[in-house]
Amino acid sequence: MAASNVRSSSSFSRNISVVSSPQIPGLKSGPNGTAFISTGIRDLDRILGGGYPLGSLVMVMEDPEAPHHMDLLRTFMSQGLVNNQPLLYASPSKDPRGFLGTLPHPASSKEDKSTAPDPDQGESLRIAWQYRKYLESQKNSIDDYSNDFDMRKPLERQFLSGRPIDCVSLLDSSDLSVAQDHCSTFLSKFSRSSSNIASIGRIAIQSFSSPLCEYSDKESDMLSFIRLLKSMLMVSNAVAIVTFPPSLLSPSSSKRLQHMADTLLSIKAIPDGDKELEKLLTGYKDINGFLNIHKVARINTQVPVILEAKTFSMSLKKRRFLALECLNQAPVDGSSGTSYGTSGSCSSKSGALDF
Repeated sequence: MAASNVRSSSSFSRNISVVSSPQIPGLKSGPNGTAFISTGIRDLDRILGGGYPLGSLVMVMEDPEAPHHMDLLRTFMSQGLVNNQPLLYASPSKDPRGFLGTLPHPASSKEDKSTAPDPDQGESLRIAWQYRKYLESQKNSIDDYSNDFDMRKPLERQFLSGRPIDCVSLLDSSDLSVAQDHCSTFLSKFSRSSSNIASIGRIAIQSFSSPLCEYSDKESDMLSFIRLLKSMLMVSNAVAIVTFPPSLLSPSSSKRLQHMADTLLSIKAIPDGDKELEKLLTGYKDINGFLNIHKVARINTQVPVILEAKTFSMSLKKRRFLALECLNQAPVDGSSGTSYGTSGSCSSKSGALDF
């Protein structure tokens, strides 16, 4: 047997295929034989260590006063469609396909108008020009995995027409059998039967326990559905993200849903007119809400993921691009904080680490 096919396993290991060099767009190799797909937000990809692992279940706790869980769904779905990955979307709306019209479009990079330097201008200028071309080529390779999305520009029709998209309405469902059948049929196309990954699936379920659904009072059925969905994901080349309002569930059911998540996130609304918070945080006026990370998926490892921070502010850069930032305490001079992607520290002050 070839050395490349040798894979250590244990009772703690999932059936994750080893991906040495992904050949399809939107897939990236990770440690311990895992593979990642992008969340659709580059800052969140960096925070989570690469994105969402294949075969994982992502749960997002909604805040009734902050609809920003929709942004997580939109970018997740758009990233999959841009990478030509099949999508299953379910929501408690009468026409779930209409939600596709709100998906953001990937930001277009500026055309390269640079020209080769004049040989008479010196060797240093030629080296600088070549280095800039190298950085641009590196950026293009990143775009094959993740994109920046313009939240004010709808996704163009070319990414929607002819793409494998399945939309399911949960509004009139008295139980979850319809959703279960759709998920089972969808995930059967991405069975992890060999080390070669031919395609990747994405599932997005919005407001799973919404009172608009007839099954909202059947908490045991909802728990069974999530348990079944997770078991199917573990043997599939797919990722599912499910949002739910925990305040509408009993405390025990809410805790059990959170426990079943591989990656657990929550959205928190920012209080309006909070003068104390405005003095405490930099860039308070630009913050739309907060993203809390409660759990990060651990696939084929017992080593916990240590994050630099667990709470991040959500804002729109240039009123278009979704960004996550560490919460920085406002300095005396009132200067603004920096993006997580450009700063490895969550504090604007230098010195000894604050534990």
